[in-house]
Amino acid sequence: MADLYAIIAWDAPDGGAKRSVHRAAHFAHIEKTMDKISVAGPFLDESGAMTGSLLLVHAASKDEAEAILQSDPYYTGGVWERWEISRFRAAAGTWVGGKTW
Repeated sequence: MADLYAIIAWDAPDGGAKRSVHRAAHFAHIEKTMDKISVAGPFLDESGAMTGSLLLVHAASKDEAEAILQSDPYYTGGVWERWEISRFRAAAGTWVGGKTW
């Protein structure tokens, strides 16, 4: 059974420029792995510039979540300079339909 994993990735200083180079391949990767993704999108600074990414993925293990990350062209293209992967439980909010308790 798959768990949810939150992947938070922060852009390298030149991540914005690299994003534009790898965007089409990144979107293709997202489309290819869409069945594993609950939500994905960029973090934005106050000016609207992308500064990182959040992906909530369904995976059987942290290793599988990391494999999804490492196969992303933003990862292989050096857009992200650091990342964190943690198991996640959606417990409350409109996204989960209220509360789980």
